[in-house]
Amino acid sequence: MKNLPKEKRDRLFLIALGTIVILIALWYGLISTQKKSLVNLRNRTGEQRDKVGSAQRLIASTSDLQKNLEVTTEKLRSVEQGMASGDMYSWIIQTVNRFRADRKVDIPQFSREVATEVSVLAKFPYKAALFNVRGSAYFHDFGKFIADFENTFPYLRVQNVELEPAASSSATSTGDAEKLAFKMEIVTLVNPHVP
Repeated sequence: MKNLPKEKRDRLFLIALGTIVILIALWYGLISTQKKSLVNLRNRTGEQRDKVGSAQRLIASTSDLQKNLEVTTEKLRSVEQGMASGDMYSWIIQTVNRFRADRKVDIPQFSREVATEVSVLAKFPYKAALFNVRGSAYFHDFGKFIADFENTFPYLRVQNVELEPAASSSATSTGDAEKLAFKMEIVTLVNPHVP
């Protein structure tokens, strides 16, 4: 290199420098861009594999989901069989009297049903009927009756309970100072599949 004239050395140096610049430009312009697109492609491929795996697991669990749907549908049908249908007044009297048969709660007064909407969920497929009920019982017996009643019938709800001493109530006067007269509303869902 020392034997070369200065012009040739400068030219050789410029050619080497130009080659290095061109190689660096190729590296950043083409090769690094291709590496980035390969990394992106690898990531997308991984994501698609995960989606395919999830879809395959879902397809594999379809039979379990179908069995669960059938079991749940059967449970719903079973619950709907107990829901109010037909003559509502007769239904509430029979249901409450059958339930309180072995309990110390006296319920002599039932009102006719009042149709109401259920505003629990949007597009709820059931209508509701509201009944006013009056009776008398001892406090503990009444509390146990309400708890057992609502736990036994998932489609019934007791609301607006009013208690007063039975001796002061004109509707259910018993003469027993320990007894309470109660007034409450029972809201029941109406079976939509029975006319």
